[in-house]
Amino acid sequence: MKNYSDIKQSEKGAWLSLLAYIVLSAVKLLIGTFSGSQALLADGLNNSTDIIASIAILIGLKISRRPPDSNHSYGHFRAETVAALIASFIMIAVGFQVLYQGVNKFIQPVLETPDLIAAWTAAACAVVMMVVYLYNIKLARRLNSNAMQAVAQDNRSDALVSMGAFIGIIGSQFGLPWLDPVTAVIVGLLICKTAWDIFRKATHDLTDGFDAGQLELMKQTVAGIAGVESIKDIKARVHGNNVLVDTTVLVKSSLNVIQSHDITEEIEDQLKGRHRVSDVLVHIEPV
Repeated sequence: MKNYSDIKQSEKGAWLSLLAYIVLSAVKLLIGTFSGSQALLADGLNNSTDIIASIAILIGLKISRRPPDSNHSYGHFRAETVAALIASFIMIAVGFQVLYQGVNKFIQPVLETPDLIAAWTAAACAVVMMVVYLYNIKLARRLNSNAMQAVAQDNRSDALVSMGAFIGIIGSQFGLPWLDPVTAVIVGLLICKTAWDIFRKATHDLTDGFDAGQLELMKQTVAGIAGVESIKDIKARVHGNNVLVDTTVLVKSSLNVIQSHDITEEIEDQLKGRHRVSDVLVHIEPV
C-alpha cells in the first residue's frame, strides 16, 4: 500500500482550501453587504457551502489514514473516495443554485448598480482561488488522490463563480445587465459538468471499475516477463489512492518453487515500477 504520508500531504491541500474559503466568504459577505452587490453576496454564500465540502474531504482523508483493523483488512483508503463523492453532491447543488439565479435574473433583472469595489473584490478572490486550484491540482496529480482532485475542481469552480460575479458587476456599470445572467448560466453549467465528472469517477472506483486501456497495458507488461507462458486472468481495482492487481499466470510445469517465486517477484516489481501499482497478488499455475 502507498505510504500514509501521501494522505497527510493531501490534508495540507484540503486545509489550505478550507482556510481560503473561510477568509474569502467573510470578505465577500462583508463587502457585498456594504456595496449593495447581490452577485458578490451570492458568491460569498457559495463559499460558505464550500466550507462544508472541505470539512467533509478533511474527515474522509483523516479516516483513510487509519491503519487496517479487524473489520477493514485493506485499510480505510476508500473513505477518501467517499469524501470525493460527498463533495460532488455539494458541487451539483451549488451548480443548480447558480443556474437558478442566472435564469431568475432574466425574469427579474436587478436594476441597481453596485459599487466598483465589489467588482475588484470578486476579481481578487478569483485570482486567489486560481492559485489555490493550481497548488491542489498539482498535489492531486502527484499523489493520485481522488479527494484532492475533487478539492481542486471545486477550487476552480469557485474561481469561475467569482469571475462571473466580476463580469456581472462590470456589466451593470455599462448598462449591460444581461451579462450577469448569461455568465451565471455558463458558470453553473461548468460547475454541474465538473460535479458530474467527480461523481462518475468516484462511483466507478467504489464499484471496483477500472480503466480497460490501463489494464491492457499491465497485461502486456506481465506477458513480456521471462518465464510467463500465458496470462489466465488479470484484474485491477482502485482502493482510495492505491491500485490493487490480481493476476493468474501460467508457467512451465518443470519449474521449481524458487524459480516460480522469482517470476512472481519480477511481476510485482514490473507492475509497481511501471504502472504505479501499490499491491500485487500473483497466482502461479502450471501449463
